[in-house]
This record gives sequence, C-alpha cells and structure tokens, in this order.
Amino acid sequence: MLKPSENPPMVWPEERSISDFDGPWWVAHTKSRNEKALAWQLVNRVPYFLPMHWKTSKARGRTIRSLLPLFPGYLFFCGGDDERLEVLKTNRTANIIPVENQDLLVRELLPIETLLKLGKTVLPHEYIQVGQKCRVTVGPLQGTEGIVVQTPKETRLVMQVDMLGQAASVEIAYDMIEKIDD
Repeated sequence: MLKPSENPPMVWPEERSISDFDGPWWVAHTKSRNEKALAWQLVNRVPYFLPMHWKTSKARGRTIRSLLPLFPGYLFFCGGDDERLEVLKTNRTANIIPVENQDLLVRELLPIETLLKLGKTVLPHEYIQVGQKCRVTVGPLQGTEGIVVQTPKETRLVMQVDMLGQAASVEIAYDMIEKIDD
C-alpha cells in the first residue's frame, strides 16, 4: 500500500491542463493493476492523465485509504509515435487504443480533471445508457452535460466517457442543472 505522497501525479506535467497537451490522444489499456506504475514510468517522458479517487475501507479494525484509478485498467496519454513507443516499452500495457474523436475525448475528460483539481470527490459510476440528460448551469462545471441519478442520500451527475464505456459521478444540487430536451 502506497502512502499518499508515493502516488504518481494525476496529470503530467502537473502545472498543465489536459486541454493544453499537444499531439494526438491515446488510451493505454494496462495490464492488471499497472496504472500507477505506468504513470510513474511516464513522468518526465510522456504527458498523461490518470484520474484517481480515494477509497476508504476497514480491515481488522483499521481504516485504510487507498488512491485508486477512476477508470481501472486505463491511462490516457498524449503524443506522437515516439511517445506511443515509450508507453509500449514499459511492458505495462495490454493494448494501445487510438482515439478517433480527439475533441470529444478531451471534452469528456476535462470536467473530471476540473473536479479533481478542485479537490471534489469524484467516484466511479456505472455507465448509464438510459436516463435524463442534464446540463450544469452554474459553477466550475457550467456547460458540462451528464445524466442525473438519485441515490438514497444524494443527487449525482454522471459524466460518461463513451470511448471506454465507463463513467464517473459527482454530487450535485438540483438548482445547478437544467434538463436537456432530446
């Protein structure tokens, strides 16, 4: 188990946003439980985005906090053939997935990056195919679209990453969203 300081940065280079990265995006489908090790190997070499979330569990009376990938098995990276080769040389990937719609991927990942940089709790969420689509009207996610779901305790906005068939969610108030008519 890693201490918080031993985890790789979620975005490399840390001072930049994923919207500022140059070159095409790729998705590294990693070997099992290799996401953070791959990120460490890419630091100082390849720009990447590895969104993570904190999970708290109890074992033998102790509370354990772990920083886990938001999308298990995936790491997003940016660059040309040289960077793609660097990722392949790590021997931590099962497959490299080309991104056909570059703009769409960045638009889907940008709100997740924004929330993580603001220190908000973003959790993995079941990918939803049917549901009410909404748009955030105020705050740092203004303009972001997603699907609203209700849990017993809260209302959450589910932000989908279609290419992966996965999603993430964040708690949201009803007065911050508006319905989108299809």
